[in-house]
Amino acid sequence: MDPDKVAMFAEIAPFLALGAIAITVGWVATTWMRIKNGYPLETQWGKSVYPKTDQEAVERVKLLTNENAELRAELGSVKDRLGNVERIVTDDSHRLTQEIEQLRDKRTN
Repeated sequence: MDPDKVAMFAEIAPFLALGAIAITVGWVATTWMRIKNGYPLETQWGKSVYPKTDQEAVERVKLLTNENAELRAELGSVKDRLGNVERIVTDDSHRLTQEIEQLRDKRTN
């Protein structure tokens, strides 16, 4: 082998090793932070390494589903009540307009 190439590799090798170590430490730190903050671990393709199928998650989904149904029912009743209020407000203003017109007609006669 050429001594110049060996000398060049000897100069570059510490930087390559330092880069590999930095990448490894960064990967370990990222994984540790994900575990610490409760994020699921993923493979390179975005699939979960340990998919959650425990009883607590199933119960949470059931509770959220029930709450969602209750909120939808409540929203329906609120929409009905709002429709009634709009009808009352619209009818009263229409009636008021008619009464004003009747008074004007009486005054002109």
